[in-house]
Amino acid sequence: MTDRHYDIIIIGTGAGGGTLAHHLAPSGKNILILERGTFLPREKDNWNPVAVTAKDRYFNAETWIDKDGKDLKPAAGYWVGGNTKFYGGTLFRAREREFDEIVHKGGISPEWCLKYADFEPYYTQAEKLYNVHGKRGLDPTEPWTTEEYAYPAISHEPRIQAVSDDLSAQGLHPFYLPMSIKLNEAQRFLSECIRCETCDGHPCQLHAKADAEVMTVRPAMQHSNVTLLTSATVLRLHTSDSGREITAVETEVDGEVTLFRGDIVVVAGGAINSAALLLKSSNDKHPNGLANSSGQVGRNFMKHNCGVVIGVMAKENLTVFAKTLGVNDFYWGEPDFPYPMGQVQLSGKVNKEMLANEVPLKIDADISPEYAARHSVDWWLMGEDLPDPNNRVRLKGDRISLEYTDNNTESFDRLVHRWIGILKSIDTDPNSRYYSSNFPLRWVAHQCGTCRFGTDPNTSVLDLNCRTHEIDNLYVVDGSFFPSNIGSNPTLTIVANTLRVGDILLERLG
Repeated sequence: MTDRHYDIIIIGTGAGGGTLAHHLAPSGKNILILERGTFLPREKDNWNPVAVTAKDRYFNAETWIDKDGKDLKPAAGYWVGGNTKFYGGTLFRAREREFDEIVHKGGISPEWCLKYADFEPYYTQAEKLYNVHGKRGLDPTEPWTTEEYAYPAISHEPRIQAVSDDLSAQGLHPFYLPMSIKLNEAQRFLSECIRCETCDGHPCQLHAKADAEVMTVRPAMQHSNVTLLTSATVLRLHTSDSGREITAVETEVDGEVTLFRGDIVVVAGGAINSAALLLKSSNDKHPNGLANSSGQVGRNFMKHNCGVVIGVMAKENLTVFAKTLGVNDFYWGEPDFPYPMGQVQLSGKVNKEMLANEVPLKIDADISPEYAARHSVDWWLMGEDLPDPNNRVRLKGDRISLEYTDNNTESFDRLVHRWIGILKSIDTDPNSRYYSSNFPLRWVAHQCGTCRFGTDPNTSVLDLNCRTHEIDNLYVVDGSFFPSNIGSNPTLTIVANTLRVGDILLERLG
C-alpha cells in the first residue's frame, strides 16, 4: 500500500459529494474524489425503457438483505453523479413548517435544530447551480423565498394543460414542477434538452439532465487541484490511536488497495452506504462502528411512501415530456383529516414497453399496453414516512441488511384514494380505468436519515455542521443527516445543506 495526502477527501459523487467538490474546487485546496463507479456510458440503452426499467441495465450488481433475511436487489446505481443520473429532476425546497415538529396520523416528525431561514440562501444557490425551472406563487405550500427562479417554468404540453385547467376548475391549485434540466424553450436551437420521453428514471444520452455529474463533477474536474478516481471502492476508514481523527481511507482502485490520507474526510455515499461504511470501519476505539457510541449510525432510515396512479382514459394523451405539473392541495391534509397526506406529481410518461413488462404496475389483461400507454395520464404520489430507530442499516457479514417496516401508511393510502377520486371527477367516462401500485423497498431513491444531525451526541451522529460528534475531521454530506423525511423530494435539501457545509469547510481549511 502507498501513502498519498490531500487537503480533503470526498467519498461519493452524487448530490452531496459532487456538489461539495464543485463548491470547494475554486479554493485551490488539494481535493481527492473517490467514486466506486465509473462514468455511465453514453449508449442507445440510455433511452431504452426495457433495458432501463425492466432489465435493470444500470443498477449495481449487489444483493442486500431485508428484515426477513431475504435477498434484496436495490434499484440503485454506482456511477459518477450517483443516483441523480436517474432522478426525475424534481427539486423542491422543504416547506418552512417541516423544520418544526409535525403531528402525523402515524406519529411525530421531529423538529430540526436548524430552520428554514438557515437553509434559504443555500436553496437559492442550489436552484441556480442545478438549473431549476419553476414559477413562484402557484404552489399553496411554497415557503417564502428571496428570489424568483433563475429559469422559467417548463410549459405544459396540450393534454397536460387541459388536465391543469380541469384541476383548477375543481378548486385545486396545480403548479409547474420545479425541474432541474438544461432546457431553453425560448431558443430551442440552443437547448441541450430536447424534451424527450425518456427522462424520468433514465440517464440522459445528451447530458441535458442537470444531474450531479454534469452540473458539478465535470466542472470541478477542470480545476488542476481536483483529482477524481473512478472504480475506487472505499473499504474502510482508519483512525488515530485516540480514535479522534481519520488517518487513512483504505480504498481498492482497480484491484489494488491504497491508503489515501487527508486533513478532512467527507463521506457522501448515500444514506445507506455511508452508514454501512461507518459500521464496517469499527475498531478498538469505535467497536460498534465509527462515530457510533450513541448507537444511532444506520438507524432511522427513511425512503418516503411512494407509489404511482395511472388513469387510462378515452382521450388520447400524446404528451412526450410529461413531468411538468404538481398538486400540493393535500400536502397538509384536508378539513376532515388534519394530518399531512402528501404530494402529487406527474411522472415521466409510461410507454407500451414498460407496461408490457409490468413496469411500474400491471394493467388488466383485456387492455393492450399500447392502448393504455396512448391513453394514460401517469402520476407519482409521495408521502412522508417517519423516523423509526428500528428501521435501520446493518451489516450481515459483508452484506448490507436493510431492515424496514412501513409506517404512516394510512395518510398515504388516503392520498392515493383521494387522487383517484379527483381524476374520476375530471373524467366522467365510465370506461376509464385507474391503477395504483406502491413502490417496494428495493426502490431506495429517496434514502435518508441514517446519521441524523443534532446537538446531543447521545441521540445524533453529526453536529449541526455535519461533522461527526466523535471524530474531528469526519463529515457526512448526503441524505443521512435528515432528522425527518420531508414530504417532497430530498435532493435540493441535500444540495443546499452541502453548500452550507462547504462554506464551513472553506473557513476551516483557511
